[in-house]
Amino acid sequence: MISNRLIRREAKRLHRLCLVEGRLDEARVRAVVDQVLAQRPRGYLRLLSHFQRLVKLDIQRRTARVETAVPLPEDLRERLHQQVGQRYGPGLYWQYAVEPALIAGLRLRVGSDVYDASVLGRLRQLAESFD
Repeated sequence: MISNRLIRREAKRLHRLCLVEGRLDEARVRAVVDQVLAQRPRGYLRLLSHFQRLVKLDIQRRTARVETAVPLPEDLRERLHQQVGQRYGPGLYWQYAVEPALIAGLRLRVGSDVYDASVLGRLRQLAESFD
């Protein structure tokens, strides 16, 4: 039986093979999965499970989710891309969502970082300060 440490090490190695200029390459990910499935080495299901976890974490880390109360105009999107791109680097995956509950402003989540510049967020901070 192959140890979990060896499986995790191999999954990390495969993950690094899928990076091109610091970004995950979808074609390489598919090729790695196909190759592992074709070879079926010992512990390949655990290997693919760890590899999948690393790929998901990489995608989450490189995803910028923008929530606004109203649809964001294109010029503001471009400014946001530039400013956030300076901090997190190029190659972010952008997701936009309209959340009327925010009242005004926006909430930005990049990986585990959250920037809340919404009226709802300020109201929550104010309510917490009274407790």
